[in-house]
Amino acid sequence: MPDSEGFILGIDLGGTKIVSAVVDGRGAVVARDRTATPAAEGPEAVIAAVVESSRCALTQAKISASNVLAIGVGAPGLVNAGLGVVHTSPNLPGWRDVPLREPIEKALNIKAFLINDANAAAVGELYFGAGRGCRHFVYITVSTGIGGGIIIDGKLYNGASGLAGELGHMVIADDGPLCRCGNRGCWEMLASGTALAREARRRIGAGASTSILDHTAGAVDKIDAQAVHAAALAGDALASELIHRNAYYLGVGLANIVNVFNPERIVIGGGLSNLGDMLLKPAIEEAERRAFKQPFQAVRFVTAELGADSGVIGAAAYARQQSLGRG
Repeated sequence: MPDSEGFILGIDLGGTKIVSAVVDGRGAVVARDRTATPAAEGPEAVIAAVVESSRCALTQAKISASNVLAIGVGAPGLVNAGLGVVHTSPNLPGWRDVPLREPIEKALNIKAFLINDANAAAVGELYFGAGRGCRHFVYITVSTGIGGGIIIDGKLYNGASGLAGELGHMVIADDGPLCRCGNRGCWEMLASGTALAREARRRIGAGASTSILDHTAGAVDKIDAQAVHAAALAGDALASELIHRNAYYLGVGLANIVNVFNPERIVIGGGLSNLGDMLLKPAIEEAERRAFKQPFQAVRFVTAELGADSGVIGAAAYARQQSLGRG
């Protein structure tokens, strides 16, 4: 990535945590601050927490705001980068058309840029991770939900209204579970970590025999993807079946991405990708069964490289490019 001079402040705003980091031009995190998101207190409280976290990161880095070229803010949900507005966010209750960029700019007196959090991760992988040297790839994060970012000809594709990349809301099964977006059978309702845990609880509630509860101290409401994975590693049949079910639906969505975008790579990140081959191998096999032969042969499936820092590094990379007029 060109222009290594100057620091960028990257902010990863999530439903439970805010991470602010000072990032240099090589994508290295110089200092970071992490704090809880006061989501239940509303937008004003969340924005105040973002500003305070940003100031803490700057203090830790021992630099002043005048040494910061720009701020990049990655936020969940339907984010209009051009307007600097979060239209809606499933992770931030009560957020409707909330201006986020402007109050941060005013409080810190630094030019700010807003981007969807999964799009930010895609930009980070483009410059500093698994997308380096790749002109056409699709990034997906498979975690609590499923998000995405689309890189076309080396640039983030934003769409007509700046809202492109909501891959988790592809409808995979129109009679599937009701999604928070209002549709049924969205990809994230069938292939995410939340979907895996929900199906495990449903099957256990119906009387299925399993050791999954051994990994939650017997508490059904504590079942998560990690508990299912641990049980599967220990040889539990139901846990293995549930992961294979998730892999099936993940593969259906991957086939759609292959057929629609014909990418060079699909970069897979997010917490559920930590299940590794147990999830990804059958998912890719399902994608191969469903995708057209030629675009499938052209694509490589790779895991993301930036891990937990993908959000702040990607938001910073996006802000740098935008501030230099290269977005």
